[in-house]
Amino acid sequence: MSAQKTSARRTKPVSAVGAFVGFVGFSALAGLLVTIGVTPAIAVAGVTTTSTIGVFESLPEYIELGDLPQRNEVLAYSGGKPTHLATVYDQNRQELKYDQISENLKNAAIDGEDKRFWHHGGVDMTSLVRAGVGTVAGGGLGDSGGGSTLTMQLVRNIKMQQALELPTQEQRIKAYNEATKVSVSRKLEEMKLAIGLAKKYPKKDILTGYLNIAYFGDQTYGVQAAAQHYFGKSATDLTAAEAASILAIVQSPNTRNLSDPKYYEANVARRDVILKSMYAQKHINTKDFKEAIASKPADYVHLTDPTQGCKAAAGNGSQFFCDYAVQVVKEMSQLGSTQKARDAAWRNGGYTIQTTLNLDLNNAQKDLINAYAPNTEARLALGGVINSVEADTGRVLTMVQNKNYNQLAGCGTEGADPNACAPATDSGLNLSVDQEYGGGEGFQTGSTFKPFTLLNWLQNGHGLGEIVNGTPRTFTSYPLCGSQSPTNYTPKNDSAGEGGNMTVENATYRSVNVSYINMAQKLDYCDIAKTAYSLGVHRAAPREPVAAFGDDMSKKTTRNLELYAGSVLGDNYIAPLTMAAAYAGIANNGTFCRPIAIDNVTNADGKSLGGQAKDCTQAIDPQVAATAIYALKKVLTIGTAGGGRTPEGFDEFAKTGTTNDADQIWLIGATTKVATATWMGNIQGKQNLRFVYGPNGSYAGSRTALWRQAQTIVNTQYPGGQFADPSPASIRGNSVAVPNVQGQTPEAARAAIAAAGLTYVDGGVQAGGGTPGTVLSTNPAAGLQLSKGSSVTVYTTDGSQAAIPEVTGKQIGDAQDALADAGFTNVSVSKDYPEGNGDNECLVAAVDPGQGTAVSKDTGITLSVYGNKNGKSPKGCR
Repeated sequence: MSAQKTSARRTKPVSAVGAFVGFVGFSALAGLLVTIGVTPAIAVAGVTTTSTIGVFESLPEYIELGDLPQRNEVLAYSGGKPTHLATVYDQNRQELKYDQISENLKNAAIDGEDKRFWHHGGVDMTSLVRAGVGTVAGGGLGDSGGGSTLTMQLVRNIKMQQALELPTQEQRIKAYNEATKVSVSRKLEEMKLAIGLAKKYPKKDILTGYLNIAYFGDQTYGVQAAAQHYFGKSATDLTAAEAASILAIVQSPNTRNLSDPKYYEANVARRDVILKSMYAQKHINTKDFKEAIASKPADYVHLTDPTQGCKAAAGNGSQFFCDYAVQVVKEMSQLGSTQKARDAAWRNGGYTIQTTLNLDLNNAQKDLINAYAPNTEARLALGGVINSVEADTGRVLTMVQNKNYNQLAGCGTEGADPNACAPATDSGLNLSVDQEYGGGEGFQTGSTFKPFTLLNWLQNGHGLGEIVNGTPRTFTSYPLCGSQSPTNYTPKNDSAGEGGNMTVENATYRSVNVSYINMAQKLDYCDIAKTAYSLGVHRAAPREPVAAFGDDMSKKTTRNLELYAGSVLGDNYIAPLTMAAAYAGIANNGTFCRPIAIDNVTNADGKSLGGQAKDCTQAIDPQVAATAIYALKKVLTIGTAGGGRTPEGFDEFAKTGTTNDADQIWLIGATTKVATATWMGNIQGKQNLRFVYGPNGSYAGSRTALWRQAQTIVNTQYPGGQFADPSPASIRGNSVAVPNVQGQTPEAARAAIAAAGLTYVDGGVQAGGGTPGTVLSTNPAAGLQLSKGSSVTVYTTDGSQAAIPEVTGKQIGDAQDALADAGFTNVSVSKDYPEGNGDNECLVAAVDPGQGTAVSKDTGITLSVYGNKNGKSPKGCR
């Protein structure tokens, strides 16, 4: 016998030491609690408490239950009513009140974890002593039966939760390990804080807090999320077996959770212990107990995947807007005065976020962009976007793109698993928004930027009827912030051979580049940028900071537009949402409203905190806006997007935009109610979209139909009205008409042109009629409207030509005399006689060259004369 005992002791020497340490440790704790009078005295022999009391008294007295991280619900509109869009949370948790929790759950927690919960002061001496004895038998200090009451477990969970909320990963790991380490000091701290909790909070609050905070495996926190995840039902309605199965998870959430059948056996073993305890405490009757013990998890587990984040957002293509809205709400002062406070508030959750998104319109526009810019396009990295913004509020109604939402981590980074990356049909990049909201660097806008030059043109008193020259030429400077900046810039028009004099209105709806550069030459590029800024236009991504206007460094920012000779033609990289909001401002009588994504925020207590404040400013004079719209309307009728008006016949304006390489294609337009921006383009590389054909023809050519259908979708719920008519004076502006100086001497012509506020330019001598040395013609022609100071080129005549006089209907002799008087000496009569009718014999039927034609005086002129009724030469003609 003695040999056998010796052998047994030698096989477990470490465990024996551990058992002794564990026994002494727990005995010390029990003796300490007796000494400080926390619970009724229970004698523990041979325990010295003096040093332990000192440690205990140095610990904090209380820990707060606090607010637990909960789900945040994001709402959109459907059928005009709020509807669920997404559930976004830091931890998958939904807090319940005490009365909302199943009695079975409450009983399972108490009977399975802490039978004397209702009677002790946070620490249970009986369990503590039993835990000490158990630890001796088990060979170490652990949490299995470690005397932890529900209150002590709640303390540990609170400490764990506080660790998870620390700002850095290093801090989180350190604090979490401190909260969960197996040690006497940690157990001491838990007990003192549990005593503090028991003093401060009612038992019901402690039990509720425990059930709401506990981790139940598979990224699920709290009994409500666990019940929904594992059983597809509320924690209010759980059976005894379901309640016991959930509580069976808490001691070992990674090996007893119900996410996989491989964990069922371990779960059932602990479940049945809890059920037996519930039966012993008479919290379930014999019939229910037998049924629960006999049940199998497969009978009641109905696993429902947690719907975390915007990836699971409801609706068609709403995920990118959801992600944008979540980022916006985290910036709102309603969540806190600092970004740190706002981030913490969002993690704590419990918010209901009512966004501006119209799901019905968004769903339809997503189908539309998929049809026009399929994400399966393999010949290029094709992107496509539709954004609609309410004009008089800035509310973002739709935000769709052709790529599917996919935020796979690590894709594209060094060492990333290629199989973890999103396919070409997907993207984590929100093509609609600025970089800080998940977008990229934006896209070159092409001629959709021209309305800002047009607005500044009108702001400076110019009119739509003024003449600008669209013929390509080289510009050697451009006006920048009050001075001339040197350049060597030769812009091209989109159509070969396009040019000549044209009105600003014509240049607008035809989108003639050189005409617009000539307009900008009469303005100031910094002033054009100011006009764009007033409508919210800025670069989508930061760049090297520059001063906004001239040398005013107080306006230095990374989002200012880059200004150079060709920038007014749309070379800056801007997000589609920014452009949609700017056009909405034009449509809103020049009042710009910054984009809004959040209508209201409600906190966990049901209190409305309000939404994003409406931020509108009168950026453009209403008369200026109306005049610009007057010209831009024709884009959709006879201009570059002819046929683009929607079938309802609402008043609409728009502007097309195409980059130099036609790799970015835009059409942005608006009614009085809503502005819609459509964009298709290369996300990577360059591919001319005029030469790539999709489901609706060339991608470039299909933009008009895309915009028309996108705006038609919006018009079903937001019918537009009529834009205000501009005054004739606004259309005319302060332009002046070119005076008629034909036939005048150059000196007289110079004086008349100067008196009109224009600049005389000598165009030299040309072949022409009239008195040699007098004015033959001007360019622009007489009567056309020009800006004051514009040049008028004057051409004088050499007198070598004359205009063929009116001779038709005259007797042949009279016609010959008239031609001779005009200086024409080479006149003949055709031998082919048109058939006469007796009354017109001998009369001139026609002259070649035609009447009024200016030709040299020695030019051969042929008269055609009516003959007799038989078409023969008439007799007796003079």
